[in-house]
Amino acid sequence: MQIAVFSTKPYDQSFLTAANVAAGSPHALHFLEARLTADTAVLAEGAQAVCAFVNDRADAGVLAQFARSGVRLLALRSAGFNNVDLAAARRLGVTVARVPAYSPRAVAEHTVAMILGLNRHIPRAHARVRDGNFALDGLLGFDLHGRTVGVVGTGRIGIAFARIMLGFGCKVLAHDPVQDPACAGLGIGYVPLDALLAGSDIISLHCPLSPATHHLIDAAAIARMRPGVMLINTSRGGLVDTPAVVEALKAGAIGHLGLDVYEEEADLFFEDLSDHLLQDDVFARLLTFPNVLITGHQAFFTAEALTAIAETTLANISAFAATGQALHEVSTERVV
Repeated sequence: MQIAVFSTKPYDQSFLTAANVAAGSPHALHFLEARLTADTAVLAEGAQAVCAFVNDRADAGVLAQFARSGVRLLALRSAGFNNVDLAAARRLGVTVARVPAYSPRAVAEHTVAMILGLNRHIPRAHARVRDGNFALDGLLGFDLHGRTVGVVGTGRIGIAFARIMLGFGCKVLAHDPVQDPACAGLGIGYVPLDALLAGSDIISLHCPLSPATHHLIDAAAIARMRPGVMLINTSRGGLVDTPAVVEALKAGAIGHLGLDVYEEEADLFFEDLSDHLLQDDVFARLLTFPNVLITGHQAFFTAEALTAIAETTLANISAFAATGQALHEVSTERVV
């Protein structure tokens, strides 16, 4: 099949090409640096499938353009699909596939790295040492052992993260509309969201973005949290009402904030903007807080994860080419 691959970075090209070669080079991969939008969808002319990433937009207009040009498969190289108009895709006959699990440990381990970095003030301490300042004032942390960690969303990533925190000696609370029996075996108790918010020293988000979870963490939710709580989001930016979080940081209601995702990240992340002035005032405000740690959607970024993403994406495409059905169609599987 002819595949138009949008939002391509050098690492995408490397891992997708390697996976295609390993599979016998069954597909022609056309790599495009452009992000998928209404203006760039025309670049998929001549392709039978499009491969897209998290900040590509597949709205009704884009999907209609695909349908007119003969594209019948949208293969997402991501787990999330909130950037796709699924109703329009079904109406237009465009199959949507995703990568449901690539390396849950990659995201879980990055989440833990953010917790440790914030708690022990690693970025600030490193900067001080480089400047010859070896004072410890302002770098006081706390033992993770004995703390209560709230995990919102117990799919593969949430459970992988919970296992690590149990290893630190933490008590883990969980919230998810679908309870995984594995959690009971680990000694993890499911509680209502309000109880998790009120009872956790650290709260980590690992749920998908949907209308029900949009701005799950808003001013009202923050008001129910423990004063000085640590909040981590390595899932989807839209789970957090960022202006409300900024106000909570100013008031001291949130003591530490770690973000690998951001609601308006599409115009920021995955690009080198070091020579540009930031136009997002809310994001710029976040960067002024010493107790905020932000990474640019890199939690997934390990060699193991990129290999799995490439292999699963191509497996979806190959299955669709052979049978008309992808292995992991969005409409037929549970979101994790």
